[in-house]
Amino acid sequence: MHTEFDVIVVGAGHAGCEAALASARMGLSTALLTINLDTIAQMSCNPAIGGLAKGQLVREVDALGGEMAKVTDETGIQFRMLNTKKGPAVHSPRAQADKKAYQFSMKKRVESQSNLFLRQEIVDDLIVDNKKVVGLIGQSGIKYKAKAVILTTGTFLKGLIHIGEFITSGGRTGELSSEKLSDSLRRNGFEVGRLKTGTSPRLNGRTINYKLLTPQHGDENPRPFSFSTEKITCSQVPCYITYTNPTTHNIIMSNLNRAPLYTGQIKSVGPRYCPSLEDKVVRFPGKDQHQIFLEPEGLNTLEVYGNGISTSMPHDVQEAIVHSITGLESAEIVRYGYAIEYDFVPPAQLHPSLETKLVENLFHAGQINGTSGYEEAAAQGITAGINAALKIQGKEPFVLDRSEAYIGVLIDDLVTKGTQEPYRMFTSRAEYRLLLRQDNADRRLMKYGYRYGLISEQQWGKLQEKECAITEILTYMGKKTVGPDTLTKILSRPDRSFDSLLAIDDGLRQRQISNEVKEQVEIEVKYKGYIDRQQIQIEKFKKMEDCKIPQGIDYSKIPELRKESRQKLSQIRPISLGQASRISGVSPADISILMIYLAGKIGKKGSF
Repeated sequence: MHTEFDVIVVGAGHAGCEAALASARMGLSTALLTINLDTIAQMSCNPAIGGLAKGQLVREVDALGGEMAKVTDETGIQFRMLNTKKGPAVHSPRAQADKKAYQFSMKKRVESQSNLFLRQEIVDDLIVDNKKVVGLIGQSGIKYKAKAVILTTGTFLKGLIHIGEFITSGGRTGELSSEKLSDSLRRNGFEVGRLKTGTSPRLNGRTINYKLLTPQHGDENPRPFSFSTEKITCSQVPCYITYTNPTTHNIIMSNLNRAPLYTGQIKSVGPRYCPSLEDKVVRFPGKDQHQIFLEPEGLNTLEVYGNGISTSMPHDVQEAIVHSITGLESAEIVRYGYAIEYDFVPPAQLHPSLETKLVENLFHAGQINGTSGYEEAAAQGITAGINAALKIQGKEPFVLDRSEAYIGVLIDDLVTKGTQEPYRMFTSRAEYRLLLRQDNADRRLMKYGYRYGLISEQQWGKLQEKECAITEILTYMGKKTVGPDTLTKILSRPDRSFDSLLAIDDGLRQRQISNEVKEQVEIEVKYKGYIDRQQIQIEKFKKMEDCKIPQGIDYSKIPELRKESRQKLSQIRPISLGQASRISGVSPADISILMIYLAGKIGKKGSF
């Protein structure tokens, strides 16, 4: 039996698949261990990929060489670009996926990958030697050896499912939980916390009265997620919109004494930005209705996801809630909603590479770090996979900063600030979002994917052609005049689009210009002033990021720092002054003191 690997990934959800694929493609023998091979890449909650800020993450994962975007394009049954009435900085792609088709497509990719070995196994223990992970012990008793281990355990660490008064252990409904691995983490010195999330009832579409509902169609010409997808070919279907009402809310308020969230049965913190329906009704008592999206789970099933009615109320209360909603008066619930509590490892215990500080060569990615969402998980997964491979190869870690990618913002937030509730990505979390758009993720990040062997020569060549075309057209437009103005100045006007220039200039009209190139040229011209201003901000940011802090520094020997700052700096161990400045509780005055201290050290020794 093959039990020795370079990298072992524990958990085959969205983080685990991306992590395992990345390390295997970088040439390392990789094992992917999962409780159930039939649920690889399972969509535990709604059957959708992307959304506000999350869509940016998916396109960044794609630019690095990940699979989530490609699988979404292959299995997506409705595509929408969100926020199109606003500026390009907040445009975000979102797609409904065929739930089972997505799962099977990703499973096949994982199964087909060379250097990657699948094993159905529950992991009970870490094997740690001198603060370095060297392997794992499965529930079967098999010992697996590894040079690096990546934990992507999702909601399976001591998972506890709640439906009203009913409680059962499980990582997902109908699936086993991992009961011993988080105890192993505790024995190795990790702080382990507890979080909660939840999901909605699933309905039999045959019993929904769609005539009473408002259809929501996707974009007429859907834009692919992946930069390598030419066109969406999967059949497209609508979603439907309905609303809760005062009757729904009365049912909930009358049964709060049976709601696990309000009886004390659930003790952990849930996601603030994706609350249960009972939580919304309690928190917003003046609101008469809440929107619900009825999302089809696939082309070969009638099962429908009720997005907006996430709940852990008892079975009979869920029935009453659903039947009080327009169009759902006779709807059959085929799966009840539930809440799940699970162990996580507060992410301040990680380096920016996602390697743990306490145990060398151990990496964490996904919900184990306190995040929520498939997209956040995939972004951490590919980062951890790359870094595990680089660590084994003796190379410098791959760390994106906040000015390069939403992935950089996500990981920096986690390791610098930690989280006390399930973390969700928003465009507002990114200071430089005008530059971190979904449309230019390839231009920002594909160089890294190519460097690590995750982007093919063909993909890389296609990007180089695109860059050349953009540069050539921008140069031409800056020189070509129509009347008193250059084409660049004309395009900068609010009422002008790139296509409108084709009517006034033969030179542009005669060129074969792709829509992607047109888009990049138009954005760069129209937002040049804002982009230049943000570039100046980034230069200032980089000065702080480039000022590295030696990891052996003893903050207790800097008496001028406040006690809270010494404690926080000692806990987080920031790698730069920039990261130190973002730690909660560390003031600008503390940063000034630290700068003076570091300057003194450099002055005395010449270097660290």
